[in-house]
Amino acid sequence: MTVKVKICGVRTPAILETAVAAGADFVGLVFFATSPRNLGLQEAASLVEAARGRVATVAVMVDPDDALIDQVAQTVSPDLLQLHGHETPERVAAIKARTRLPVIKAIPVAVAADIAAADAYAGIADEILFDAKAAPDAALPGGNGVPFDWRMLAAARPPFGLSGGLNPGNIAEAVRLTGAHLVDVSSGVESAAGVKDEELILRFIQGARGATQQQAKAS
Repeated sequence: MTVKVKICGVRTPAILETAVAAGADFVGLVFFATSPRNLGLQEAASLVEAARGRVATVAVMVDPDDALIDQVAQTVSPDLLQLHGHETPERVAAIKARTRLPVIKAIPVAVAADIAAADAYAGIADEILFDAKAAPDAALPGGNGVPFDWRMLAAARPPFGLSGGLNPGNIAEAVRLTGAHLVDVSSGVESAAGVKDEELILRFIQGARGATQQQAKAS
């Protein structure tokens, strides 16, 4: 199985083209006002139009209200939604019904017991993404460049995605150790907060694909 790659926090047409050329499966567009990766609706709509049919687009939101959900679904028209806040299973189900879009639900992980939180979303979320839990004083719920102990994912029910502290230097190990079928990176391919680096994106995707190929040969 080839691991899928999501480049999150894409903000410019140039970086979108880099992600497409490098073979990304998804690009994430962030709608969270305090994030350095935040996008306006029209900016995002233009990126989605350029991406259509070439790479799947994911609208990333944190505890969004219905007004934002409707604006993003109708104006931006992404392929998927990613919910990165404290959304309950009931809220996730309601958002799916409201938008008729697939949903990725991020589960914050700091200790092994956090893995079990994903069970409540079984049959509701289309994808579970285990991400490093942000520190209590962190400004952002994700994209902080901090990993968690991936060995804890031995208790997770596959398939699942992995995020948090991934970068070109550790992505191969992360894929081999966790068996994640999706990897999601943001700050790990940036030269500064919110500024994506083309070379880092290329190296990250190459590392993820290389790890998958090595696993296939070993099996």
